Amino acid sequence: MSDPVLSLSDATLTLQGNAGPVEILRGITLDVDRGETLGLVGPSGSGKSSLLMLMGGLERATGGEVHALGHDLTALDEDALARFRRGNMGVVFQSFHLIPTMTALENVATPLELAGRADAFERAEEELRAMGLGERMHHYPAQMSGGEQQRVALARAAAPRPAILLADEPTGNLDGVNGEAIMDLLFGLRDRHGVTLVLVTHATDLAARCDRIVRLRDGQIESEERQLEAAQ
Repeated sequence: MSDPVLSLSDATLTLQGNAGPVEILRGITLDVDRGETLGLVGPSGSGKSSLLMLMGGLERATGGEVHALGHDLTALDEDALARFRRGNMGVVFQSFHLIPTMTALENVATPLELAGRADAFERAEEELRAMGLGERMHHYPAQMSGGEQQRVALARAAAPRPAILLADEPTGNLDGVNGEAIMDLLFGLRDRHGVTLVLVTHATDLAARCDRIVRLRDGQIESEERQLEAAQ
C-alpha cells in the first residue's frame, strides 16, 4: 500500500523577475513513498532544485498543495516551517555550508543542541564515526578535503534522524572516488535509519541507484521511470 511522506498536488512556483513573473514550476503532482529513494533529473533550469526546495518548505508554492508527513507546508508560517524541518527533514547541498570557525564535531552537534538534545555531542560523534570521520572530528572545514566536508554536511543532516533527507547535487563538487563514497553513505542512511531520500543529480550513476527517476523539463514532469533493479 502506498504510504507517501511527500505529496504535491498541482504545485506551482512563480517568481518575480526583472521582466515580470517567471514560471519556475508548473503543475507538479507527485507522491514520494516512505523509504523510497527518488532521483530528480533533467537539464539545467528544468526546475529540479526548485522542486526540492518546495518539498523542504524552503520555497513556498504559489499554487497547489505541498504536504510532508501529513502537514500542509503551504499553511505553515516561517517559524512553524523551521520547527518542522528541524524535527523531520535533513538537507544536503552541493556547497557544504559548514561553519568555518567550528570543528566537524561542533558543526554536527550545533543543530542538535538548538533542538534541545542533551546528547548532542554524543550523537554527533556517532554519526561522524559512521561517516568514517572518527579521526577528523576535531578538524576545521579548511583542514578537510571536499569529500570530508561533504561527509560532515551529510552527518549534520542525518544526526537528528530525519524521516526525509533532501540532497541537491550531493556529489556535484566531488571527484569520482569521493562521489562514489558519498553515494554509498546516502544509501546507507536509507538502510540504517529507513530515511526517505530525494536527490537532485546530473550523475547518471547516482540516479541509477534510486528506486524511481522523475525527469523534469521546463518546470513540468516529463516522465517517470521505476527502477526494477535499483539498489536494495
